[in-house]
Amino acid sequence: MKKRTFKEWLKQWDQGEFDLDRGEAEALHYRPETQEKDDDSWAHRPVRGLREGEYTLFVKVYPFAALLLASVMIFFFMRTVAELPPFASACTPANQSEVIRRYIENGLTETGAVNIVAGVILDYRAFDTLGESHVLFTAATAVFILMLAGEAEPEDKRTRRILEADTVLSVTARVLFPLIVMFGFYVILCGHLGPGGGFSGGAVIGGGLILCSMAFGPERISRLINMKTYRGVVLCALLFYSIAKCYSFYCGAHHLETVFSPGTPGMIFSAGLILPLNIAVGLVVACTMYGFYSLFTRGTV
Repeated sequence: MKKRTFKEWLKQWDQGEFDLDRGEAEALHYRPETQEKDDDSWAHRPVRGLREGEYTLFVKVYPFAALLLASVMIFFFMRTVAELPPFASACTPANQSEVIRRYIENGLTETGAVNIVAGVILDYRAFDTLGESHVLFTAATAVFILMLAGEAEPEDKRTRRILEADTVLSVTARVLFPLIVMFGFYVILCGHLGPGGGFSGGAVIGGGLILCSMAFGPERISRLINMKTYRGVVLCALLFYSIAKCYSFYCGAHHLETVFSPGTPGMIFSAGLILPLNIAVGLVVACTMYGFYSLFTRGTV
């Protein structure tokens, strides 16, 4: 059989004559007799490939069009970089921005958070963080829909995998798992006082759950977190985040006093809503991390 060139292969694939399952070109003829004669809707018409002239024109023009587009983009990017002020200059956007100056000068007073980053992402720009949390939830939901459609791992294989667990890993997990979870909650609860917060603390807790699942098997950890637990925790966390920040922004926009005061900066119960919002974000991140791992390893949570 004569070996086809890449151009011939691409042409056959474009015309619908390439069988992806067998990995070779086959003539997939259209059979009009299998359709109803009186049905002339567009949905029952065969998909036609490009004509010879159109295909040849596409093959010749596409490289030049792609090169031209890339050159134009590079030109404008380089012009933009050339017009930027020198680094650390007084006329840089960072030094001229009133928003950044407001964050630095008034962040501690207005938010009560010693950690300026936490004050920005969970107070000034809390809706951005809410969107990021919903992105995680949407991504996890999409993965659940795709992965749970397949067959789960047989029960005998799960049991055998648990019995064959490494002894060193099991002993190490027994010692490290409580410390990892404790450190994760510390990072979450002290996110408004220093480096940390919901995202980093949730990642630490999620890593601890993954370690426990690897050491003792998913069945044992399913007593702590399963599909029902995941849905409940994530739903409650996102609802609380949405309601709390809507209330906070409504009061702030109308100059109304809120029950969540900044408190005394440096104290654990301070910074208004930042502490509970860190907890909500941490729970969403931890559940999402373990949910991804669980689905990709055995097909369920």
